[in-house]
Formats: sequence, C-alpha cells, structure tokens
Amino acid sequence: MTDAAGWTTQDSILAAQAVASGAMCGLIWFVQVVHYPLFATTPGDATAGYALENQRRTSWVVLPFMLIEMATAATIAFAPPPGVGRGPAIVGGLLVMAIWASTLLVQMPLHVRLARDGHRPPLVDALVRGNWFRTLAWTARAILAVWMLRVAG
Repeated sequence: MTDAAGWTTQDSILAAQAVASGAMCGLIWFVQVVHYPLFATTPGDATAGYALENQRRTSWVVLPFMLIEMATAATIAFAPPPGVGRGPAIVGGLLVMAIWASTLLVQMPLHVRLARDGHRPPLVDALVRGNWFRTLAWTARAILAVWMLRVAG
C-alpha cells in the first residue's frame, strides 16, 4: 500500500525500526559509559531508593523503543522487504531476542540486587560488564536497521 507521496507500509516499518534501534543504540552507550558507572558513586544510605527510582524512570524511556523495535524486527523477519533478504532479517530478530534475554536474565536481576544490597562495587562492576553485550548488540542492530532502510526495494 502506497500513499500519495509514495510512502509504503514497509517504509514505515523500516523507518520505525531504524528510529527505535538508533534511539536505543545512543541510549545504551550513554548508560554504559556514564549512567551505570555512576552507580558506584551513590552514597550508601541512598542506594536502595536510587535504584528503585532509576528502574521506574528508565522503563518509561526504554520500553516504548524496545517494544517498537521488537514489533518491527518480528514483522521484517516474517516478511523481509525486497532487497533485505531473509538472512539479515532473521539476524535482526535474533539480536532483539538476545537483547531482551540479556535485559531480563542479567541486567534486571542485577538491578534488583542493587536495590536490595546497595551499590556495592562488585555489583556495579557486574552491571557494567554485563551491559557490554547489550551495548554491542544494539550498536549492531542500529547499523543493520539503517542498512535495511537503505537497501529495501
């Protein structure tokens, strides 16, 4: 389906994916280099409240982009646009699934422990180290999303 300007549903899906992946790529680099390391500087008595408030506020920022990214990646994986091909579409979907798995199985449990036990150096170090996977995966996702937008026929 094409509108009067020649914009298709496929164009909208690819553009939404590129925006969501690009937003998450920029955000995750900020989190990796600035935000997570600053957990170590939060004073002892304030760490539980800080950790809980961080989780609450962060969800409002990242969840819409993550959901858009998941929906568009799944749509593209099931019906790859001409020029993209099934392989890159599947890789994009697998990257999204891996990011979600890392978020749910690694990062979120560490955030729960930070809220419970405080921002102890070993926990903060584990948070930063564990987040490198998501940082690199979202970087790859953003590059792939822009490439798909460019090559789609």
